[in-house]
Amino acid sequence: MQNRKFGRLNFVTADNKTTINGLQFVEVGISGRDCPYKLGAKLVCSSESRLLELVSYEEDGDKAVVTQKDDIISVKAEFEKCSSGGAISVSLSVKNETDKPVTLENVSFLYGIDKTVDDTDKIRYTRFIQSHHAECQPRTATLFDYGLSALASIGQARVSGTNVGSWSTKEELPFGILELGKEEYLAFQINSNNSWYYEISDVNKRLYLCLDGGNSAFNGWHKTLGPGETYRSETFVLAFGESVNGVLSSLTDYRRRIAGKCSADENLPVIFNEYMHLSWDSPDENRTRNAAERIAELGVEYYVIDCGWHDEVDGNVIYPYVGKWRESHARFPGGLKKTTDYIRSLGMKAGLWIEPEIVGCKCEDMLDYYGEDCFLHRNGEKILVRGRYFLDYRKRKVVEYMTETIRRMVEDYGADYVKLDYNEDLGVGVDCDNGGFCEGLKENAAAYLCWIDSIKRRFPSVLFESCSSGGMRMDYKTLSRFSIVSTSDQIDYKKYPYIAVNVLSAVLPEQAAVWSYPVVDDERAIGEPCEPSAKWVDENIGKEKVIINMVNAMLGRIHLASRVWLLPVDRLSLVKEGIDYYKSLAAVKKIVKPYLPIGFNEFGQKHIAAGIKTDDKIYLAVWNLGGEKEFLIDTGYDVVNAITGYPRNEKIDCETDKKSLKIKFSESYQARIIEITI
Repeated sequence: MQNRKFGRLNFVTADNKTTINGLQFVEVGISGRDCPYKLGAKLVCSSESRLLELVSYEEDGDKAVVTQKDDIISVKAEFEKCSSGGAISVSLSVKNETDKPVTLENVSFLYGIDKTVDDTDKIRYTRFIQSHHAECQPRTATLFDYGLSALASIGQARVSGTNVGSWSTKEELPFGILELGKEEYLAFQINSNNSWYYEISDVNKRLYLCLDGGNSAFNGWHKTLGPGETYRSETFVLAFGESVNGVLSSLTDYRRRIAGKCSADENLPVIFNEYMHLSWDSPDENRTRNAAERIAELGVEYYVIDCGWHDEVDGNVIYPYVGKWRESHARFPGGLKKTTDYIRSLGMKAGLWIEPEIVGCKCEDMLDYYGEDCFLHRNGEKILVRGRYFLDYRKRKVVEYMTETIRRMVEDYGADYVKLDYNEDLGVGVDCDNGGFCEGLKENAAAYLCWIDSIKRRFPSVLFESCSSGGMRMDYKTLSRFSIVSTSDQIDYKKYPYIAVNVLSAVLPEQAAVWSYPVVDDERAIGEPCEPSAKWVDENIGKEKVIINMVNAMLGRIHLASRVWLLPVDRLSLVKEGIDYYKSLAAVKKIVKPYLPIGFNEFGQKHIAAGIKTDDKIYLAVWNLGGEKEFLIDTGYDVVNAITGYPRNEKIDCETDKKSLKIKFSESYQARIIEITI
């Protein structure tokens, strides 16, 4: 028997079999092979996991490679420690070692948890539910409450999460946290920008965590390998810590190491996007120029023109016509470049929106240009969702046209910032020559990211944002390419705090874009939004509404929006102060760790809080959302002092007593940034 320790992983080799915590850590399903233990659809104890024998174990610094083999395949598991040692990533490569085709049904990483089903009533699991306008909502329960029980002699129950389709995070984040015991936490993350799967269950009473990038049982995935061919899995991540904040710190170190970079984004510039509560889908030359004049005075660095600058117009019905991506002379009669040049003359840079994976069914020119072959198909038919077709980035013609489109937006139309949106999900997958629908989806998703890599190399000074109807692609395969990502399209400032606080668990603060829209539309016209007047704003948009909006975005990336220039001077000054305060945090945001003093925040809580932390200081955002005036927080640290960081002249009382912080709100709806020295 041989024991090897790599970070928090303990490899044990006996009789030429290698395990982690008593379980084989590689699961490979192969069509036609006996699966002696598989119950229902649990991805454990495949024939290959039993048969794989150790070929080699190689360790070099922060990397380890474990190679195993049986009579059909070889599997190379590549492990890498984050520099902090609290997180470890792993990816699996499976090679067909025969002279015949081999069809894979799953390639999974299995982590044996050092607990049994007898412990399930004590182990708590937090998952993060996703939905449009309701991203990153935590749900916590014991594994027993989820259905895992020692009552069963051979358990079939499992706790599982899965994504099927091209919106990688539409129902749940590929991320979860297990509280295994006192000061023992385990988090996982699956880096996939399409389909994925995880399960928590037991084998022979031993609990395990299985991470998978797509399988036959749940995602419609299979892939046929010819002789000598290799398949590489998604990357899976384990993180360890002694608390929720500790395990998030470990994940943060890992995420920061792989996060997308952009030189133009180095200082986390302030972005104004005119979509929310301003242009919606209908920008035009006069509105943009007038808004830009006023916005420039606030210290905004980028002004982004969102959906509608292009020529696909049928009244306000835009989306079925998208695909050509040429300027609209009806909306910008002077030419788009005239407007973006004007934005730059005001001291800002200009941005444009695009949805590069879509062609509308009424965009006949582009349908003819691409032809049938350039679109994604399922069962031989082009996939059509809400009047839109999906481009196949495996095709050179698509890559060439969309590269030229980005060049035109940058060089001809003057875009310094490009917002890449994706507003549809194509379903289970697409036709594939050597695998199932899910494999076709994975191939196209990989090709799309290759294209992203290519346009980033060609236009290194352009800032690219990832958006997908808000946060429907908030995964770290995507975020390894982008320095900034949309977290939500939530339009209600009173609901956004429940997203903003929890998103710090899932996305780096320097990447997480959050809307701030102090001036909401006037909804007096029977629920129909209409442009507010200065008088209506003065009467209906008080100081606290403005402050809440600014605090919502303060700990992430501020995406300012709405007709803020209609605010009276005293309230507009709060926007300017908020922007200045945001800028003062830019450098620290790139080194901080998330801080959740009251744990995860669930929708409906009257008091919520979350922050970012350095070694000696906490920047804590707190909200009163209709609750009592006093809010008591156990900080977990010896507090030296606590002051209102934003806004400076609208302070609230903060009393400290050792580790306790008592916040005294003066109104039922308020928010503040509290600076805590520890």
